[in-house]
Amino acid sequence: MAKIKYKYNPSTLNYEKIQLTIKDRLKKIFTYLLVSLFFASVTLSLAYTFINSPKELTLKRENTQLRKQYELLNRDMDRLATVLEDIERRDDNIYRQILESEPISKNVREAGVGGVNRYSNLDGYQYSNVVINANKKLDQLAKRMYVQTKSFDEVVGLAKNKEKMLASIPAIQPVPNKNLKRMASGFGYRMHPIYKVRKMHWGMDFSAPTGTEIFATGDGTVAQVILSRGGYGKHVVIDHGYGYETLYGHMNKVNVKRGQKVKRGDIIGLVGNTGTSSAPHVHYEVIKDGKKINPANFYFNDLTPEEYDDMIEMSSHANQSFD
Repeated sequence: MAKIKYKYNPSTLNYEKIQLTIKDRLKKIFTYLLVSLFFASVTLSLAYTFINSPKELTLKRENTQLRKQYELLNRDMDRLATVLEDIERRDDNIYRQILESEPISKNVREAGVGGVNRYSNLDGYQYSNVVINANKKLDQLAKRMYVQTKSFDEVVGLAKNKEKMLASIPAIQPVPNKNLKRMASGFGYRMHPIYKVRKMHWGMDFSAPTGTEIFATGDGTVAQVILSRGGYGKHVVIDHGYGYETLYGHMNKVNVKRGQKVKRGDIIGLVGNTGTSSAPHVHYEVIKDGKKINPANFYFNDLTPEEYDDMIEMSSHANQSFD
């Protein structure tokens, strides 16, 4: 039963029944609706802000799991990068050193990948930094592994030619000198016998009678035969490959021609006193990649460690060269 409402009328001093018009009823209904809509919207807003739907909860769990997987992937890639770095270090400092090859530069190994906007499609998401970082590391690892694979291909090729390379590298003295009595002057600053000034002596002098045989110290090809009256006099340059060359100066006679193939121990000429020389001897130089280096480091095939030490001492005591 509907409630009947009354209101007090001061004029008649009586309670009179309230009679609502249709307009009053509609107004009341409309007010109730507005209040209800307001509270409903507030409730929904709070619910969407602080209470997740089952679908949202599932997506959040999946996102969290993916983020953790990317973080694990990043750690795994860091470990792989450490292993790869060790392989690169061994390649440069062991394999290539043994095989007489230049190491690969750091700039080549760590060259950038792609352009500036390579990862722009991954930007703008909640965990974009994690995903982009993982992709960058993966791309960098792939690039470094590709370079290392190519390097190993080259090392394999070098190893296959190792026997040929060892035969080509200068490894004996240019004249018979087992007792080391023919060591006259070594590599370094010496007093020039003709000009009487202190000059850099770029090789080693081996004194020997005129006509003593001169040997090729490694396999190679005769690059130059020069019959000069000054400087080195009659001299021969042999190209051994792998960046090595040797020079034999002040010859009395040359037994080879330009372009001729020679083997270690082949007789290429005879000791003489041609050019700016003060006594019969052979002036011997070793050149690596265009730079003259101490020949004393290249007698490992015919000297024991004790004989090598004696040779170094004898060559260092000479104050004057023969040329």
